Amino acid sequence: MFYQIYCRAFQKMFYAGSPFLPWRQPELLQGKNSMLELPLLLKQKKLSHPLIVTDKGVMQSSILTPLLEALKNSGIAFTIYDETVPNPTIENIEQVKKLYEAYCCDAIIAAGGGSPIDCAKGAAARIARPQTSIPAMRGVLRIRTQLPPFFAVPTTAGTGSEVTVACVVTDSSTHEKYALMDPSLIPHYAVLDPLLTVTMPPSVTAATGMDALTHAVEAYIGRSNTAETRAAARKAVKLVLTNLEDVYHNGEDIEKRAAMQEAAYAGGVAFTRAFIGNVHAIAHNLGGLYGYPHGLANAVLLPCVLRQYGTVINERLAELADLIPLTARTASHAEKAEAFISRIEKMNKKMNIPETIDVLKEKDFPVITQRALKEANPLYPVPKIFSEIDMYEILQKIRK
Repeated sequence: MFYQIYCRAFQKMFYAGSPFLPWRQPELLQGKNSMLELPLLLKQKKLSHPLIVTDKGVMQSSILTPLLEALKNSGIAFTIYDETVPNPTIENIEQVKKLYEAYCCDAIIAAGGGSPIDCAKGAAARIARPQTSIPAMRGVLRIRTQLPPFFAVPTTAGTGSEVTVACVVTDSSTHEKYALMDPSLIPHYAVLDPLLTVTMPPSVTAATGMDALTHAVEAYIGRSNTAETRAAARKAVKLVLTNLEDVYHNGEDIEKRAAMQEAAYAGGVAFTRAFIGNVHAIAHNLGGLYGYPHGLANAVLLPCVLRQYGTVINERLAELADLIPLTARTASHAEKAEAFISRIEKMNKKMNIPETIDVLKEKDFPVITQRALKEANPLYPVPKIFSEIDMYEILQKIRK
């Protein structure tokens, strides 16, 4: 009881001080081929040598080739770092920092999914604060300084990293995954070009789309919402529920690809101020320990965690269920909440997302539980503060 009182008091204090933080959103370049507007923008900002942070998969797909050619034709030199791994590590971040300094770069273009964008954010933080290590910046408001000009170019539609305060990194020595959170980590510019997401395979489309849904739902059911975050969360939920399954089956539908990018962005807007919750707290640690894909972990966990919260979230889930709607308007909150959770489970099944996580080992339950509770509390304004028993029950349900 005393611990719960402490957590809620901490969350209320943070919420009270939140309006005084330097919140902002990126300037947007949006629409087909909007990526090709970057060279002109760089010239307008008198930037001459960006460092492009990406990964091998993005480079091998050739989706950045038009941008690279446009940069060359504009006389803009660039350096590429493509060694980012899924669940980017501190080593990745340090390599990017060294490359940025070695080639006297003056801007960062992060191109890819959440991993390259998070890697680039971490590197930008280290460049801005060269005397401070990544572990020392762990947590909230530990950076507090302007980053180099930062351009986020997402090639997936889910993480919302292009608009968030968060940078999630993995410590290779401990296999622990944790976040740096500071308004200075919000990119200065974001490019939402749906053509960049067309090559995503169905499995990645599904997992990243469910990641966007998780961001929106966790933000909406939390206790630190504003009118802006509630509206953004509702927008994201409706866009995912009405577009994700279609684009999973037809990845070349540009309009629905654009809709999913909007969903990811809106979900990012929602959770960057209203925060996430226990789904992410567990998922981050599954990624840290096993390298399990983040979006996929969220997809598996989301319905299970929502059921674990119980009746405390029925009213909020009922409001989300009414967005489609999933039941008759006269249905009870409990009936609407159940319909919403069932819709998530049905979507997962239709997109071949498993109900369990095959790499999860029961011997790791204690460390996952402790790390997840440490991440969630006292910061995340979750609808219910989980106990160790809650965490164990969830892990048991998702263990294959």
